[in-house]
Amino acid sequence: MQPDGAKIVLAASDSESSEYLRSTWRQMLLACLPARYARYMSDISFDNEVSPDGQAKYVPHGLRIVESLLLEKFDPDDIRVCYPDQLHLFVGDATRVVGIHAHNPLGITFATDVYVHLYGRYLEPVNAAEFRRLITHSVLRQHKHHLKIIVGGPGAWQIDKKDLQDEWLIDCLVDGEAEDVALSLFEAAVRGEPLPRKVSGHSPALERIPRIRHRSTLGVVEITRGCGRGCDFCSVALRRGKSIPLDQILDNVRVQVAEGADSILLTTEDLFLYEQGPKFETNFPALKRLFDSVAGVPGVNYVMQTHGTMAPAVLNPGMIEELSEVAVGKSVGKHRASTHPEKRFANLFIGMETGSVRLFKQHMKGKAYPFRPEQWPDVILKGMDVLNRNNWFPFCTWIIGLPGETAADTKESLDLLFALRGTKCAVTPTLFVPLEETRLERRGHKSAKLIELTDLQWEFFFTCWRYNLDFFRNTPRAHWTANLGVPIYYYALGRRLFGEQIKYPLFRLGHVPERLMRGKLYLDLSKGEPKYRVPDHVEVPSHDMRPILPEAY
Repeated sequence: MQPDGAKIVLAASDSESSEYLRSTWRQMLLACLPARYARYMSDISFDNEVSPDGQAKYVPHGLRIVESLLLEKFDPDDIRVCYPDQLHLFVGDATRVVGIHAHNPLGITFATDVYVHLYGRYLEPVNAAEFRRLITHSVLRQHKHHLKIIVGGPGAWQIDKKDLQDEWLIDCLVDGEAEDVALSLFEAAVRGEPLPRKVSGHSPALERIPRIRHRSTLGVVEITRGCGRGCDFCSVALRRGKSIPLDQILDNVRVQVAEGADSILLTTEDLFLYEQGPKFETNFPALKRLFDSVAGVPGVNYVMQTHGTMAPAVLNPGMIEELSEVAVGKSVGKHRASTHPEKRFANLFIGMETGSVRLFKQHMKGKAYPFRPEQWPDVILKGMDVLNRNNWFPFCTWIIGLPGETAADTKESLDLLFALRGTKCAVTPTLFVPLEETRLERRGHKSAKLIELTDLQWEFFFTCWRYNLDFFRNTPRAHWTANLGVPIYYYALGRRLFGEQIKYPLFRLGHVPERLMRGKLYLDLSKGEPKYRVPDHVEVPSHDMRPILPEAY
């Protein structure tokens, strides 16, 4: 504790700092579940470890990046990093600036602006409640007359969108990447100078990305930034990919291990773009060297990865097999469906987004490069087959309500979903949100809303969760809970919130026999052949037949 406070204090909410059970899935739930009921609904916790001096043992990686940038100019004794419950130890009369991390402060992104509304339209998700507890902390109000508050991170735009900057006494919102803007802002704040209300950070030169000095939540280590595939709904997809040098990656891994981490989360927009060749060509030797090098650092017991795409698995199935020694063998996750001796499986977040070839061509034609949009269903099915055979069970997101979606488009997504039945994955439906700095946001498109979903979209939504329940929660207790809870929810709340159109889609989640719902739903899971089948081979188009890629910067 510093009697007069630290000159600079960096803070993050408890929920966004959580690494409970080393689970990215459980942390994601904290942005989805209503705060009022969260502790009763899932096995979650956001009680984080605190160092003897009161500082946070781990915080989100973005805050560690800011800390490293500040340490280029400020003395380490000037900077303290903490959780909300320790703010009073470090914010005092000497404090001049508090920097606050905002990953998803209001829960209004694709995957999270959905599920709280199922329990009531105005229930606040855990992340929002925890961020509000931080930003309205009494010690910040007490000392506000002599300090500035800077809020930045991937979700800072949400605060601006909801017009909460003044209510929360935020001097400056930073949207985008921090490397070229953070230091000058904090220096101005320390000098007591006025700050701009909003600053946009752009993709920095590779050499501007600093090494981290201290441990980040879940052992996050960046391996790439940017993507360049050009999807209309994603801002990162508009930025050219760049790869962090291996020596810097390994330094960051050693920092994590030195401060108690035994798991490393390789963080990227697309795992297969690490040290990529021309036009997204996977550099397998570099990727294999990366995995082996990280796994070889003493103290690393587990290695996980974030995002990837499906096309590389189709192009080079042998690559998945060779990466599995680390990706599966050092995974945290276990499932009885795995053929690994210890039942381990690798996870990878993959955006499937749609089964509609028309929507794919319109909004994301670079996602499957070098394959053509017309090949998207085959790429999905063949890629899933390759991944599953190697004990990779991906976490796959779909977007409901993309601009221009028709009933025919939704049926194509349902057809592809039907063909995925029995595969080893999670299929998570999300609702379209026009994220900041995306093409669809610039064109003025509005968010999809649960209350506006069609019968077919509801069917897609709850069929996804039926699959997830049957694969990841296939126990008598889980099924009994769903089978009993679904009709209770429908008659007590669901019908009142969303109308009778959710009845049969919801009843599928509750395992009501398909024969009792024939004629009420598009799919019949009890009979019929899927429209699509796993192909033996997906032909790679000649160069002149490949999609024309959008420009990235």
